[in-house]
Amino acid sequence: MGRVGVRKVMTVLLVSVPAVILLYLALGPTVISPLLLFNSSATAADPMLARDALILSAIRLPRVLMAGLVGASLACCGAAMQGLFRNPLADPSLIGVSSGASAGASFSIVIGAGWIDSSAILGLSVVSLGAVVGAIIAVFLVYRLATNRYGTSVVTMLLSGVAIGAVASALNSLFSYFADSDMLRRISIWQMGNLDGATWERVFLIFVVALILCWRLPQHCRALNAFLLGESEARYLGIRVERVKKELVLITALAVGIGVVVCGNIAFVGLVVPHILRSLIGPDHRTLIPASALAGAILLIVADIVARTVIAPAELPAGILTSLVGAPVFFFLLVKSKVLNNPERL
Repeated sequence: MGRVGVRKVMTVLLVSVPAVILLYLALGPTVISPLLLFNSSATAADPMLARDALILSAIRLPRVLMAGLVGASLACCGAAMQGLFRNPLADPSLIGVSSGASAGASFSIVIGAGWIDSSAILGLSVVSLGAVVGAIIAVFLVYRLATNRYGTSVVTMLLSGVAIGAVASALNSLFSYFADSDMLRRISIWQMGNLDGATWERVFLIFVVALILCWRLPQHCRALNAFLLGESEARYLGIRVERVKKELVLITALAVGIGVVVCGNIAFVGLVVPHILRSLIGPDHRTLIPASALAGAILLIVADIVARTVIAPAELPAGILTSLVGAPVFFFLLVKSKVLNNPERL
């Protein structure tokens, strides 16, 4: 698809983002006009309108912003990892950060939650802080296992991520085994991926991460395009391969780790979104990464709209919906690309 196609896709995405945000603010157990956020005189005169304005500003607005920022971060990190691994089926969780965060959170729920007060830094509970520590440990181990005096092997990093992920999953199962019914429910809900804990402190935290991604990822688009030719060719083009790999892993670990911390595990956003967009606008990361960020934000916002409204006033975890949508789409992409019949393409 040529430049006209890229322009069309970007236009649709840019128009869709504010549209789904307004839809999110309006829909819920109570239908509210988003214009109340800007009409202070009306809310001051009517207690019911004041209540609706409070719902918008204290609940729905931070939640939609957190959904958009997390979705954008996961999707653009997925695009970066697929470029780094030279595999369109790669996912940010391959470096072990998601499984490490899950194990850290489960450990905190079972062992540490009773020792430390639940209020903590930047609005994060002890469970979230445990997830941060777990993610850091997992990524550190993956990177150390993949690095030797000759550099960092992408293949070894991939295999190390799978191994560390398996260990973290085993630890997670172990902690779940020793958990009581209340702890087990908390573990399950947290791992499903849920945005109902959105606060302005968490929005600020993921916003800082998004700013880092907006600053650093565009500077590596040329390197990611060169990686499509292979690491040797990238070196010939003047790319500092080891430095780029290290920074991409670190910022992806930071973004995915914080995303998991603020809303739990959100599956398939970082895998499906860049994969679909690559087939629409091509593999050029100068357009693929910003398009992935926009589409990832839209996907998670729409998923949370459905999660909040389909069984209102109760809610479904948004992570369940992204998995229900992402898994069939992923399987369809596998069949369409005939990967199942050609294992060498994996």
